[in-house]
Amino acid sequence: MRPRIEPVVWQPPIPSPRARLKASDPPMPAPAFRPVGASGPEDVVIHPDGHLYTGVADGRILRLDLSGGAPSVVADTGGRPLGVEVGPDGDLVVSDAYRGVLRVDPASGTIDVLADGFRLCDNAAVARDGTIWFSDSSQRHDLAHWRADILEHTGTGRLLRRDVDGSVDVVLEGLQFANGVALAADESFVAVAETGAYRISRVWLTGPRAGQHDVLVDNLPGFPDNLSTGSAGRIWIALATPRNPQLDRLLPRPPALRKVVWALPLALQPAPARTIWVQAVDETGTVVADLQRDGTDYHMVTGVREHEGHLYLGSLTESTVAVVAL
Repeated sequence: MRPRIEPVVWQPPIPSPRARLKASDPPMPAPAFRPVGASGPEDVVIHPDGHLYTGVADGRILRLDLSGGAPSVVADTGGRPLGVEVGPDGDLVVSDAYRGVLRVDPASGTIDVLADGFRLCDNAAVARDGTIWFSDSSQRHDLAHWRADILEHTGTGRLLRRDVDGSVDVVLEGLQFANGVALAADESFVAVAETGAYRISRVWLTGPRAGQHDVLVDNLPGFPDNLSTGSAGRIWIALATPRNPQLDRLLPRPPALRKVVWALPLALQPAPARTIWVQAVDETGTVVADLQRDGTDYHMVTGVREHEGHLYLGSLTESTVAVVAL
């Protein structure tokens, strides 16, 4: 049964011309695909041991050899792993939508709960000292009803911090579906994607602005999902789908209209368009890389990771990891 929604009126920014294009110039190179044998490798990370790790819809954490071969099972969270990161000790830090922030030993498969009690734990970034910054997408809707949060636009997402002593604090709240999290290369700030607002917000951690927050990049041409830190300080953004004109027209109108739309069959509601799309921005929010191509063979890119001249892409809905040469 669908939950009730209480929509809030919001005037979205006017989409940029880039939002209307279906491919970058030049287009993203054709990806290769690595089967994972399961649905929804939502995020990916490259471990210092030389393997790729991902979490899939049935709760398993999988390990893939970058040179090929079948995946192996590392652990089963019993939930829905989304974000996957590597901690300074080599353990995996997994954001599980239902179970919270988990530590997974990639050698033994042992799972420890680091923080729980969240409606939709989504993504994380781990500092060099072991501090974990992570997102709670919504305090109203769980993963099964993520569309409700986007349609409602109540802004109950949060960015939280788990210190090395185990204490957990809210750093930023009122976020529109808090999603991907990434640290600046020098850890001067932490960035968090607001999927429902087409922007990346930022909290300063060092320097004269420490403790203040601002917007790193606004009016993105698509819905930002997971973030990751790449070479030269770039922050990679997985754009799951382009801006939706139907949704943009609905958001500033009377809330009753969105209640009607929410009651319609899913096929009649605003839906994600098929595309493969990632961008990267520098520390000023300037776009320094933009790669997009037709989504006939792959779509709903929710994770992106740069490693040795390649991008490894995850998807909420596909059953492969896409590999793109830079």
